[in-house]
Parts: sequence; structure tokens; C-alpha cells
Amino acid sequence: MPVTGCPPMPAWSEEPISSSTRRSSRASRSPSPVARARRSSRARSWSGERGGLLAAGLALAGLLSEGLAGFGQFFLVAVALAVAAVPEGLPAAVTFALALGVERMARRRAVVRRMDAVEALGSVTVIATDKTGTLTENRMDVRQLRTDNQDRALAAMALANDADDRAGAGDPLEIALLHFARARGVDPASLTERRPRLDSRPFDSAWQFMRVTVREADGPVTYLKGAPEVIAARCRGTEADRSAWLAEAAAAGREGLRAVALAWGPGTEETGLHWLGLVLLWDPPRPEAAEAIRRCHEAGIRVVMLTGDHAATAAAIARTLGLPDRPLIEGEALRLLSPEALQASVRETSVFARVTAEDKLRIVEALQAGAEIVAVTGDGVNDAPALKRADVGIAMGRRGSAVSREVADLVLLDDHFATIVAAIEEGRSIFQNIRKFLRFLFSTNLSEVLVVSGGLVAALWLDLRDSGGALLLPLTAAQLLWINLVTDGAPALALALDRNPGVMRRPPRPPSESLLEGASTRFILTTGTLKAVIAMTLLLILPRLGEPAAAVRTVVFLFMAAGQVLFAYPSRHAGGGIPRNRTLHVAVVLTLLIQPVVVLIPALRAAFDTVIPGAVGWQALGCSVFLAWLMAEGVGRLLLRRT
Repeated sequence: MPVTGCPPMPAWSEEPISSSTRRSSRASRSPSPVARARRSSRARSWSGERGGLLAAGLALAGLLSEGLAGFGQFFLVAVALAVAAVPEGLPAAVTFALALGVERMARRRAVVRRMDAVEALGSVTVIATDKTGTLTENRMDVRQLRTDNQDRALAAMALANDADDRAGAGDPLEIALLHFARARGVDPASLTERRPRLDSRPFDSAWQFMRVTVREADGPVTYLKGAPEVIAARCRGTEADRSAWLAEAAAAGREGLRAVALAWGPGTEETGLHWLGLVLLWDPPRPEAAEAIRRCHEAGIRVVMLTGDHAATAAAIARTLGLPDRPLIEGEALRLLSPEALQASVRETSVFARVTAEDKLRIVEALQAGAEIVAVTGDGVNDAPALKRADVGIAMGRRGSAVSREVADLVLLDDHFATIVAAIEEGRSIFQNIRKFLRFLFSTNLSEVLVVSGGLVAALWLDLRDSGGALLLPLTAAQLLWINLVTDGAPALALALDRNPGVMRRPPRPPSESLLEGASTRFILTTGTLKAVIAMTLLLILPRLGEPAAAVRTVVFLFMAAGQVLFAYPSRHAGGGIPRNRTLHVAVVLTLLIQPVVVLIPALRAAFDTVIPGAVGWQALGCSVFLAWLMAEGVGRLLLRRT
């Protein structure tokens, strides 16, 4: 690579997100599931308005054609039609799908702290991830100590250190240094007691070293550990010496080893020190990380690695993980780039080395300026601005700071990169499932509206009347309410349980894409109209076959109910075999079994104005339901193959 320079939830999972950490910059970039639900509510309002207008027209038509005597019947049907025009199951289904998705993510070790992130995950185009602990195991092992002064080097490893290796507390790198020193006869606690700390400067990515000053027999002594290029610049020696030290660090980096430099000097100054040597550590990549990155590339998601490590180390680990072999940018070079130049660079760069938290924020902003939807990981206090700015901020549950977890949208309980990919898969799946039951609900509701309005026109035009002389409407008010309130619910909720195994083999969904895109809208219009045409055909043909008016209306009612239930299948899949959603199968079967009770039980027959159809009616019902399902299945396979 060329170098250009449902588990138990932890306590913090219930911490409130303070108002100071709420973000507004993302709201305009990626409409959230809640915004989608509001959009759906507006669709429901739109449907209600149109249904209300149609209902008013129906009532007026009844008044004009039948007078006051028949107005009551028309009024009840008009009210029922207004109710039927609104998909009442939609809010419950959306809420259920979101809650189920959050629960699935928790089972896959990802805790959602901001519901909007569930949908944003499905649109992510770039994951900017830390290397250490996310792509690697953060399990440091000292492979070699290269020094001409082992005693001083071991002292530096033990004294310039804030970890407790016995308790396993502290930075894994520092714990590894203590283990190495202890294995060579140095007792860190005893050494610290003999050489008490007088002053210190903790490590920070801004200066990339740690300094301690301790009291020794001959006076104060200062020890430094940190990035080789930073430590080398603070040590005595010629340019040739520094070049040799850095070449040694670069050679180790090309083998994937992390090089930490050590230095010491009498007094309290941080410059003019003596070079002690290099500690070479190995942090193995996570076994599942390479496969997770491959899945990201298959899903059209670019992975960008951010690290404070040496460029050569970063490049070696990137190659091991299968990241694209593109030019690598170091933090020092990055800081010299203008916003425009940085925006151009981030489009082609997969690895950034020696970056600080401020660099991470600039990278996120540059990616977003290029219309990318960015997920970024972070674990430190300094990562908070980048986590807030990203479309999806992801904090580490094990090693992350309280501040990073508070501002994050998603927290990884296991700190694994593969968990991010799993969360993205769930985010995409949730959106697909919401889209499925929208197709189902709006398709069936459209058919109800068309049948009632078309049936009214046919009855008025052909003067179709029942045995009592009243105008023959295709559905009564009670029947409409049964279809809308009883038949819809279970299949719609079951669609929220659908699995979408191919969802990670598609490119990310544009955040501006509507829930009801062109293919779904065409599916709704086509299938809703087809179902209405079949119902109208039954309404017109069955009387000619000798079926009485009450039986005709009963057959149309049962057709609308049964056809509506079966429409759940073509609404959900784009071809293929039998759906593997067992809950959907159970919901469909149970809902179908419920339908005959309004015909077979006398009390319900009276309440819903039904009769037991004759043989011709049952045959027509079976054929029409099968035909409607078959046609809807064909339309679904034709229109929804690529959605």
C-alpha cells in the first residue's frame, strides 16, 4: 500500500441523553423511522381526507337516489368507508417493527440509544472505524524489546504506565508492557515505591506520548514513551541516528507490529533525552473482521480505518483485513489539506494513520460533504464531537468512556466491528418490513374503496336491489369494519417479523427514498384494482347464476376478507420459494379460519347481515380468491423483484 504521508443490558444502557448532547445536524440528512412514521401518518390523513370526501359523496348519492328512507343505510356505509380508507393497523405495525428491530439488535450485542439511528443505519454508505479494539482484538502482546539499555527500558515500561496488570485495569498496551517487565524480574509496584512519581503528562493523541518524572537516588529522572517519530524528535542524536530509529520502526510496522519508543533523561525536561529503543507489540486482527469488511463491500458500504498507529502498521493491518489498496494519509499531511482537497482525498482513501480526534471530526465532515451517510466509532471523550456529527455515532460498551456512550446513537456491547455490520443489516431489514406492510395495508384498503364506490355506481346504474327493495350495496358498514379492523392486524404485524437474507447484497438505500417508491406504488394500484375488478365481477355475475342478493353480498364480503389476508404474501417477497416466516403462515391461517364464523354462527350472521351461500357461491368464492392471489403474486414478482 503506497504511503503518501438479548443479553443483559448494562447500567449505562438506561442513562438519559442530556440535552446538551442532542444533535440537530443529522436531522436534515437522514429522515428517521419516527419521521417515516409521521410521513405514514400524513398518508393516513391523506387517505382519511379522500375517504371522507368519497363517503360524503356516497351519502349524498344515497339521499338523492333513495330519499330519506334509504339515507340511513347509505350513511352507515359512508362512515364505515371513511374508516376503511384509513389503514388503522399502520401505527401499530410501524411501532412493532421498530421495537422488534431494536430487540434484535440488542440480541446481536448492539444497544440503540436513539431510535432515529435504526433507519439511518440502513442508509450508511461509509463506516469510519477505529482500528484498535474494533478491527483488532486489543489484546497486546510484546514480541520484542530492542534496546541497548535493558534496565532503563524496563524501568520506563513500568514507570511511564498507569495500568494495573494484576487487576487487569488500564490500557491493554500498558498492561502488556507491565507483563513483559514483570516476566523479566521487574516488580512494577516495588519499583514505583522506590522511585515515586513527581510529575506526569498523560498520553494524548494531540502530542502522542506519555511523560513521567520520578525521584531517583541522583535526583529527578524523566521517562517518555510514545510514537517513535515524536520521541525521536525529543532525543539527542544525529539525523542519521533518527533516520535509523524511524526506519527500524517502519520495518516493524510493515510486519503489522506496533512500535512504541522509549526515552529517558536526568531532570524534568521533555527534550534532550536519551533514546532507549523500541517495544514491538502485536495486536491480532479479530477473526471475524475480514469477513465483516467483505460483507460491507458486498453491501456497497465503504470501510475507512482510522488509527493513531504508524502508517506502516496501519497499512499492514489493512491488507490483512482486505481493505482496498489505496493511498494512505497520515494525520500530519491531512491537517495541511484544505476542506476541498480533503473532500477529494477521502473519496479515495481507506486508511488514515496518526490521526487525532480532531482529524476524525474533519474526516467525517468531509465524507458528509461528499453526500456520504457516515457511521463512525469512538471510545474516548475526545471522540464525542465526531460521534455527534456523524449520521450514526457508535460507541464502545466495554472500553468506551461515559461521554462517548452518552452522545452515541448505538453502543456495541462487545466492541466488535462485525456487530456494526449486524446492526446495519437489521436497520435495512426494518425498513424493508415497514415497506412490506405498507404495500399490504394500502393495497387492501384501496380495493375496499373501489369496491364500495364501484358497487354503488353499478347498483344505481343497473338498479340492483335486494329482496326488500333496498339498493344492493356490495358491503355493509359492519362488514367493512370487520375487514378493516379484524382481518388486517395479524398479517400486518407478522410482516414485521420477516427476515431479509438478501438485504446485505444490495447497495445502501438513499435516505431521501420514499417508503412507497415507484414499484410499491404501482403494486398497490395494480393489485388493489385487480381485486376490486374481481369483486365487481362477482357482484354482477352471481345474480345471473341464480344466487340471491344476500348470498351475493356474503360471497363478496368473504372474498374481500380472504383475498386481503392472502395479499400478505405477494406484498412481502420478490419471487422465490415459500416464505420462511412461520409467524406469517400462522397469522394467515388463523385469520382465514376466523372468517367463516360470521356466516356459520347465527348471532354473527344477523349482526353482519350474511347468509350461507349456495354451492355456486362457494365455488365462485374459491375460484375468485385463488385467481386474485395468483394475479397479485404475478404482479409482485414482476414489480418487486429488485426492491
